[in-house]
Amino acid sequence: MTSPILITGGTQRLGLAIAKDLLAQHYKVIVTYRTKKPSVDELTALGAILIQADFSTQDGLSKLISDIKSHTKSLRALIHNASDWDQEADTEDYNTLFQKMMQVHANAPYQLNLAFQDMLSANDIVSDIIHMTDYVQVKGSKKHIAYAASKAALHNLTLSFSALLAPKVKVNSIAPALLMFNDDDSAAYREKALKKSLLEICPGAQEAVKAVNYLLSSDYTTGQTLHLDGGRHLK
Repeated sequence: MTSPILITGGTQRLGLAIAKDLLAQHYKVIVTYRTKKPSVDELTALGAILIQADFSTQDGLSKLISDIKSHTKSLRALIHNASDWDQEADTEDYNTLFQKMMQVHANAPYQLNLAFQDMLSANDIVSDIIHMTDYVQVKGSKKHIAYAASKAALHNLTLSFSALLAPKVKVNSIAPALLMFNDDDSAAYREKALKKSLLEICPGAQEAVKAVNYLLSSDYTTGQTLHLDGGRHLK
């Protein structure tokens, strides 16, 4: 029987779309969430296992590791999607901001990868770790400095873990730029944002879904980053 796929932060936006697609393909799926929302019940009805987890604390992280090990002895894949997008403009406590961004985007994936490496290597087929990083991992960000730094750290973890866990586990990143607008984004903002890429579109969550499916099906891709940015790096 196929081992489950664990998706962190899989109850909204990209994570939700990925979870629903994998369930439609009849994968067993475990999804973590921080706060209860209607999609928790929706995914449960579709057959997913939902586990509440707070990655901002070590206690929360340790509890999740214990919970996962109580549910399964192996994992087909681990998709790190849990994320926060805090910015410097909203606080003067920069130490706490930086520590939080590094905890959620780098320390949590680091610890989960190590905690579950034997479970990922326990399959007859090659397993996967997918880090959801960000376009800003290379470019940086004037408004989200700590966030960008933490995503760059996550990108570096892709390089280290791909070497450590080969050949039993492939480790790759997906680095989106603009894939989805927020409901409250203004028309002016949307027009300006679309002009930042060569293709000038906002493709939606399915672009990330397709990238995940490619990495899960690939036999020869590891230590790589799929850049979903519409050619933004060339503008």
